[in-house]
This record gives sequence, C-alpha cells and structure tokens, in this order.
Amino acid sequence: MSVGEELRTDQGKPQQSLGTAAARNLATTTKSVPQMQEISSRWLLRMLPWVDVQGGTYRVNRRLTYAVGDGRITFVKTGGQVEVIPAELGELPALRSYEDEEVLAELARRCRQRDFAPGEVIADFGNRNDGVHLLAHGRVEKIGTGPYGDDSVLGVLADGSYFGDQALVDPDAIWEYTVRADTASTVLILSRQDFEQIAERSQSLRDHLAQLRSIPEQRTNKYGEKAVDLAAGHSGEADIPHTFVDYEARPREYELSIAQTVLRVHSRVADLYNQPMNQTEQQLRLTVEALKERQEHELINNPEFGLLSNCEYDQRIQPHDGAPSPDDMDELLSRRRGTKLFLAHPRAIAAFGRELNKRGLVPETIDMGGNRIPTWRGVPLFPCGKIPISEARTTSIIAMRTGEDEQGVIGLRQSGLPDEIEPSLSVRFMGINEQAIIKYLVTAYYSAAVLVPDALGVLENVEIGRWR
Repeated sequence: MSVGEELRTDQGKPQQSLGTAAARNLATTTKSVPQMQEISSRWLLRMLPWVDVQGGTYRVNRRLTYAVGDGRITFVKTGGQVEVIPAELGELPALRSYEDEEVLAELARRCRQRDFAPGEVIADFGNRNDGVHLLAHGRVEKIGTGPYGDDSVLGVLADGSYFGDQALVDPDAIWEYTVRADTASTVLILSRQDFEQIAERSQSLRDHLAQLRSIPEQRTNKYGEKAVDLAAGHSGEADIPHTFVDYEARPREYELSIAQTVLRVHSRVADLYNQPMNQTEQQLRLTVEALKERQEHELINNPEFGLLSNCEYDQRIQPHDGAPSPDDMDELLSRRRGTKLFLAHPRAIAAFGRELNKRGLVPETIDMGGNRIPTWRGVPLFPCGKIPISEARTTSIIAMRTGEDEQGVIGLRQSGLPDEIEPSLSVRFMGINEQAIIKYLVTAYYSAAVLVPDALGVLENVEIGRWR
C-alpha cells in the first residue's frame, strides 16, 4: 500500500482497526476431530451376543433332522421369457439329491410359463392336481376353509416358492387348498404328464423315484427332528420304549470371515503435524469405523453367513397387504419363542409407523443407551440401514432370538489376537517403505451363527412407499 492510501471497509469507509482475516494469522483455532457421515448406530454389533471362537471355526451340533428340499428356486429372465435353472429343480422334495443334469435340463424345458392377473385363481380346491407350480414372480395366497365355513388364508407365497409338488409322486393328488394370485404373477408349470414321459425314458429318474418310495417314513416331531420315543400316562407294568437322541452326521461349521485394509501414513505427517491431534490416531479411528460398518453389512448381507441368507424358508413370511402392518409383525413374532429384537431399515420403521397411525396405535418406547427405541409387543425395533431396499421399494424386517443359552443367533469372533485394540480387531505395524510411508495392517475377524432355525425370522417384500 503506497503512502497516503488507506484501508477501506466494504462500505467504503476507512478501516479503523485490525481486520479478522489478518488477525487469524496470530490466533489458535478450535478444531473438531475429523467427522464421518458413514458412521451409523450399528445396533446389530451392539446387541448381538459375541462368542469367542478357538481355531477360527464354530460348529453347530443339532439333532438329526429329516429335511426335504424346501428352499427357494431361482429363475433367469430374458425379456418376457422366464426359465428355471435346471439344478434348482433339486429343491423339489421329489427331486432332492437327484443329479442327472441332462434330465433336469429336459424337465426345465418342459416347464411352461403362464401369467396370472391379480385375483385370478391359479388352482382350485378339490380339483385334480395336474403338476407342480413354480412361482417365478409375484405373490399368491393359499386359501382354505376355516372352522366356521369361511375362507381362511393358509399362507402367502412369493418369488421362488413352489406348490403342488405332490403331483410328481402321487398321480391321484388333488388340490387341498385354493391358490389365488394376490398380485400379477408369473408361474412355470411342470405337468404330471410331462414328468411321467421323461421318467419313462430315463432309467436314472425311475431309480431315484423308486428309492424315494422305498425309504421308510421316519417318525419325527413337528420340527422334522428324529422323534424320541417316550411313554407317558401309563399304569402297571407297561413296556417302556427304548430310545436315543441322534445327531447330524455332518453339522454345519462357521469359519470366521475377515475384513482387512492397509492404512498408510507419511512419516512427515506423523512427525510434524501431530498437534493438537495425533494424525495416526485419527486415521486409525476413521479406518476402524469404516471396518465396523462393513462388518455389520456383512453380518446382514453375506451370502454365506449373513442373516438374510441364512433364514430358513419356513421362517420367511410375506406381508398380507404389502405394507408392514401390526398383524404382520404379530405373525413374525409368533414363529419363535423369546424374540429379543427386530431389525429394520429406517424407512421400513417409518412405513410401520404409518400403519400404526392409521389404526390409532402408539408404540411404546424404551431407553437404550440414551436413545428412545420404539417397541412392538415389548420387543425393541432397532434401525439398520444395512438392510437393502430393492428397486421395487421393498425391504425386509428381521426378528431374532439371541444367545447361546437360548439357542438363538450369536456373533462369532476370536479375541486375544496379536496387537489387538478391541476383541477380534487388531492393528499391526508393517514397517516403513522407501517413500517414508508408515503402513499398518487393520484386521477384523467375525461371523454369525444361527443355532436353531426358528431363532431367525424375516418379513420379506415389505412395501415402504405406500402413503394411503
């Protein structure tokens, strides 16, 4: 500034004191630690009971169960044409463990596609069952006659389900219920006639069916477990049955999964820019937060051990009207004893809240670590943004019983790792490279196990976009 010039304010008046921009050069600012939008409440990690695993593997021993193929069937879609993946036909009880790929491919080719409009009857009670129906897309209701003569909904089926499979093994099978399309539905039908024609030409299929019929019917309880023979209510010198409890020969084993990253910090940053905050500590803190977010995501969505993938088919239910109603939540609760918690996407909780508002219901809340959590029937409903929302704006609500003592869902980890900063989470120094960059290996080990099938249930295809 030349002699005679004066600093002027924005209003054009001469400046009479030191400006704030210049004053900042001599001031010490007050700073926050680095913030991170990805951090969520992570209620699943907080509420899941964690069990220490030795040797990296947890084995779930169960009573022997005589299971049948009752899983989901997968399809492929090309334009408007839908086809069943041949190997997926092995999910049908009549074809379980059958492995002739050529015959399965021929059976898949014989499945004919039919589209049904909402409200259209797919199968009628009392009529002859003409074949197995594979539900590729849509939602259908199984309707029977109630105790007072009115219609009663026996169940709701959705994508990947099947019905009428008894026709493959019993030529005289009839429909024991009516099946009606609740939404526009696409169904593939494998007729009894086509199945018999292929069986006549295939010796392997005939042998499989003969072996299936020769297996004696096993006495089981309602859960499919081998029955324990007992005597009760007898008098005198009655013969008391002999029994034993059989176990699964090949129990499932859960191996700990892993999440890792290598954190790099330049030595110049670590040496010169550590005041007032330690740069390495802040880098590690944010990295660990991201690792935990991924850990919770995997516990929900991993195809091997994730909760959504490991829920048994008979523990998955469909909402009767799309939106998550109190009736649907009651049905989900009724499938297991001692439900400890619900997990739902925040938008699913909002949709459930709208249904409660329509009925004039106000859910109770409980205090969890300073947070007010809504409950249903006394069970807390925790938000979890890791539960996916489909393109059709549907999601899922998870219900769990937790803990080893309760035969519930448990988290798995291994504590006591070298350089551990939290149980099953370690930070190891990896040295300094030629570019003076310090490296740290950040590792987390984790998994989840469902001890018995009814410990975990899912309300699927929950509609979150309905406002009326």
